[in-house]
Amino acid sequence: MSVYRDALRNLRRALDPDVALQASMAALIELAATRYAIDPGRRWTPGTPLELLFAGYTGTRNTGADVRVAEMLRQVRHLLGAQVAMTVTTIDPERSRGYFPGVDQVRLPRIFPKFVFDAVHGAHGVVACEGSMFKSKFANALSTFMVGALGCAAAENKLAVGYGAEAGAMDASLEALVRRYCRDVVVMCRNEESREVLSGLGVATESGTDTAWTFEPAPATVGEGLLRAAGWDGTADVLTVCPIHPFWWPVKPDVVKGAAWWLSGAWDDAHYDSIYFHATGLEVERRFDAYLDALAAGVLAFRSRHACFLAIVGMEALDRVACERLAERLGAPIFVSDDHDMYGMVSLLRRSRFVLSSRYHAIVCSMPARVRSAGVTMDERIRNLMSDRGTPELCLSVDDPDLAESVDQVLERLAADDGAIPDGIARCVVANLERMGTMGRHFVDLVRAKHPDLEIAPAFGAAGDPWAHLPPMSPALEQLTADR
Repeated sequence: MSVYRDALRNLRRALDPDVALQASMAALIELAATRYAIDPGRRWTPGTPLELLFAGYTGTRNTGADVRVAEMLRQVRHLLGAQVAMTVTTIDPERSRGYFPGVDQVRLPRIFPKFVFDAVHGAHGVVACEGSMFKSKFANALSTFMVGALGCAAAENKLAVGYGAEAGAMDASLEALVRRYCRDVVVMCRNEESREVLSGLGVATESGTDTAWTFEPAPATVGEGLLRAAGWDGTADVLTVCPIHPFWWPVKPDVVKGAAWWLSGAWDDAHYDSIYFHATGLEVERRFDAYLDALAAGVLAFRSRHACFLAIVGMEALDRVACERLAERLGAPIFVSDDHDMYGMVSLLRRSRFVLSSRYHAIVCSMPARVRSAGVTMDERIRNLMSDRGTPELCLSVDDPDLAESVDQVLERLAADDGAIPDGIARCVVANLERMGTMGRHFVDLVRAKHPDLEIAPAFGAAGDPWAHLPPMSPALEQLTADR
């Protein structure tokens, strides 16, 4: 019987679309190495632009993904100047239109291995942009894209850098892909936990951070205008809640569901894209409702003691369902990124007094304004951030059985704080800005190693001041860092 079970397991694995996608990407990385051995192809020559492909997850109105890529591009432009020509991948050019001035955008197709094989060959290097770069929590396909872009670049002896990345638990097939094809890649991680994961797979790492810290949103009047239009009186404290659907991840490919959806619209509520579907079912719904009920109960208990204006913010277009269902419980206005661009979204966050978020970048993007924040997390990202900030007690779990009471308590902690929390937030922002500058130094050194004839300012690189490696900062950030 064990023979039959093993055979059935192997058959299922062979038919798994995620595994098939990984196998296809692996084959093209191998082909890229063979092609390079026969014909190195177009090389960079002095006096011509250094063409870099930024492999990212933009164009879905994921505010965090768009903000971090925008600042990554600004930093690289600051370091390399006009001699660099940058192209960024986007899921939907219409949704990312106007976001990255001076940068070409190219649509990433749903079936991407051949696109990656060709696009990397036409570039001089690859910078992988996704924050959740190597993990199976959301979608193996996304990490397969990251490995594919980096692996093809490494196979052609080109610059291959993961920038401000995070790594976590991976399925065995994805882990094997990373181990095999990222051994000649350098990944700059935004926390030490990610470095440990990747080092265990033989991937070279450097300490880094996220790149959203330097983002400059629309003026405060924009966020204030959005709030006023929704009923804010201009004086009450604003409590912003950023929910997600924590339990419908990861998205998985399913050919049968895909065919049913295409033919009849079945599974439409769980459809993500192409043949990919969110987890669904009675247990998923039960856990989702419990999470929303607890958020609402905790917020209402806090509000019964503290007069404040509630705003519900969806940092990604996918968050709309969570926002609408939480709004039914709280009677609060919603602001979702499919209606508002990243500049207005972050402006609103920074006008808040308190932020309670299940989105990592809602916390990061509010921190430069010293907004008091707490997290309700589904994975390690917010937990790592809160630990780095010195406030691990401000991180709750989405499946905490006492979540309602915990939400009330953590909000009370934010309200009762005498200024220690915003002061700690400010110190954390300054520390991460310095890390971002150090990450820029590492990047310059990697570019120099590949292209020693490229003219880069002598002040940039290992011997330079990390702060000189940051893109131009806003007056507010300059003031925040004045006493560093």
